[in-house]
Amino acid sequence: MAGGRRQAPPREDVLAAAMEMIAERGLEKLTMAALGREVGMSSGHLLYYFGSKDELLLRTLEWSEGRLGTERGRLLTRAASARERLDAYVDLYVPDGHRDPHWTLWLEVWNRSQTADETARDRQAAIEGVWHRDLVALLAEGISRGEFRRVDPDRFAARLRSLLDGFAIHVAIGLRGTDRAQVLQHVREFLEDSLLADT
Repeated sequence: MAGGRRQAPPREDVLAAAMEMIAERGLEKLTMAALGREVGMSSGHLLYYFGSKDELLLRTLEWSEGRLGTERGRLLTRAASARERLDAYVDLYVPDGHRDPHWTLWLEVWNRSQTADETARDRQAAIEGVWHRDLVALLAEGISRGEFRRVDPDRFAARLRSLLDGFAIHVAIGLRGTDRAQVLQHVREFLEDSLLADT
């Protein structure tokens, strides 16, 4: 209706705009006021929808993880060897480079989790959980096919993800002497030494 009250954009559009702002301007520029200007809403209206910036960040991370989950599912169910799919998992996990927006957001949410309530911490754990379960299933499949050594899939997945997290943080913060290509090579060597079946 002309001259009527302007409708708020769909919540997904707000989350997409938040992610785009992080990618283009950095997390420090993502304020409720700046995001409101971007999507045509007041900061008060955004607070009404999300309650706090912490909740906005967590919702944005969940939205981004949903998109990554779709891509991960596509990679892990394609017709390829378990090793090829494991390489694809690692490639998707490791940041694209310094200030990768997804990892920038992850690091901020992790930092804020120190004071988060139990519900928020459960939601963060749920995000971690799907990555872990997918990796455990892939490892178990590779073991059953004889592509991987007979390791405990759950324990190996926990160790591999810890290795990936450590390297990913180095890449995301731009630690000198650690870039994506070097990290991928380190992980390849680790997998060859510890997981690939002896030939």
